[in-house]
Amino acid sequence: MRIFTIVVALLSIPLIAADTPMREGPPAVNSVAPDFTLKTPEGEAFTLSKMTGESPVVLIVLRGWPGYQCPICTRQVGQFVARAKELQKTGAQLLLVYPGPAKELKAHAEEFRTGKNLPANFHFVIDPDFVFTNQYHLRWNEKNETAYPSTFILDKSRTIRYAHTSHTHDDRTSPETVLAELGKLK
Repeated sequence: MRIFTIVVALLSIPLIAADTPMREGPPAVNSVAPDFTLKTPEGEAFTLSKMTGESPVVLIVLRGWPGYQCPICTRQVGQFVARAKELQKTGAQLLLVYPGPAKELKAHAEEFRTGKNLPANFHFVIDPDFVFTNQYHLRWNEKNETAYPSTFILDKSRTIRYAHTSHTHDDRTSPETVLAELGKLK
């Protein structure tokens, strides 16, 4: 009886047609980035489709709150702030995503942002309970981890023109790379 039950269960699994696209992993170059809305710690909403409708967007996914403030994320954001005038000249907006467990995420995000003096075209949003992180298949689901650090450059049609996802803490996209890639959009 048990074998019969297992066979019936296996036969009832839905089949997926060979031409059905199956996406595993983060969004890829030349694909349209899934839309989302995230909020700043103060509650201001940013919707990706609205942002890309106005200008290219550099989407930078930080590690957020893995139980401490990531020094490599701090360094990366500092490098982008140091090149803010050049980035502003491209017309691009930067969207920095800070993921983590919802409990106390706002306080941790505010602590991370303190003293960074983000320019007007830099937007810092939080991803409580990894909703966006999971949508983009960026969840680093290990102890003391949150999201794979990633950078995406999207054009005005929300098409991804550059994508880099790191599976280590230190392999981050530099401002130089972002500026070069933004130059290709013109």
